[in-house]
Amino acid sequence: MKLGFFVTNQYLPGESMTQKIQESAEQVRAARDAGFDLIATGQHYLAMPYQMSTSFPLLARLAAEAGNMEVAATVVLVPLHNPVELAESVATLDAICGGRFVLGIGLGYRDEEYAAFGVQRAERVGRMREALEVMKRLWSQEELEFQGKYYQVPKVRPATRPVQRPHPPIWMAANGDAAIRRAARWGYPWLINPHATIPMVTRQFSGYREALAQTGHTMPETLPMMRELYVARDQAAAYRESEPYLAPKYQAYAEWGQDKALPGQESFSIPYRELARDRFLLGSPEEVVQEIQRYQQMLGVNYLIFRMQWPGMPQEQVLRQIELMGREVIPLVK
Repeated sequence: MKLGFFVTNQYLPGESMTQKIQESAEQVRAARDAGFDLIATGQHYLAMPYQMSTSFPLLARLAAEAGNMEVAATVVLVPLHNPVELAESVATLDAICGGRFVLGIGLGYRDEEYAAFGVQRAERVGRMREALEVMKRLWSQEELEFQGKYYQVPKVRPATRPVQRPHPPIWMAANGDAAIRRAARWGYPWLINPHATIPMVTRQFSGYREALAQTGHTMPETLPMMRELYVARDQAAAYRESEPYLAPKYQAYAEWGQDKALPGQESFSIPYRELARDRFLLGSPEEVVQEIQRYQQMLGVNYLIFRMQWPGMPQEQVLRQIELMGREVIPLVK
């Protein structure tokens, strides 16, 4: 089991981004010393009600504090990017990390982002498939020329390549059943999102396995999963201390339409305890250990990436959790 620490890169309006990035660097140093294996951060644009630092520059800064930890982008909204620019940015980050970069990819779901980038949402799957082909060829081929529906690359001899060969690990995030099956058909590890309940994930994982088998792919060696986590002296304290920050975050998700990206009639506009049930990992160190072991036994996941801060949460609360994880959780699950 490997454990990851998700660095929150969304901040309240009016907060100093300079200060928040400095605090993130301090968190990464603490996570490194506590025994975490990976750091990660995400990507969105026009992220109101939050301001948001962009993921690649932030990860490049944080890599300086990461030691031997892996550094992951979870996730990059591939259809919004030109694949040549993205391929060379990934290669650069992999070099900065000394060959420890992980590329998480996803389609995104917000109309504002697609409109702002001039991309038709209906084209997103085709764009991602073409972009992945272009990127992989740029990373591995001595010469290429590409004329696709969405992207064109003239005849070139690419030289900017990642440290990891043929390329860094690629994890595919997916919410809906069709997208999860697509990840399996394309042969990628499914990056399990933090928004779905464990019963939903269990059902979806069966569909993922089935699609892998139908297309002749074996189960990937890496099975990553993201979760919201707050660890405190007991469960009551974990609920009480997390609610002022985690509940507004999910209200923002509801306004963005994240709950509608999940199958069924999911809604995040419900009371906090109901929202947290089987979705968030909130409790004492002993309860956190038990939940980690449950996820591992039920699903076989071997990467768990925890988001332990949400906009507005003070730095001392984050550092207190990291220290508690390092002292009373990590030694029992790794």
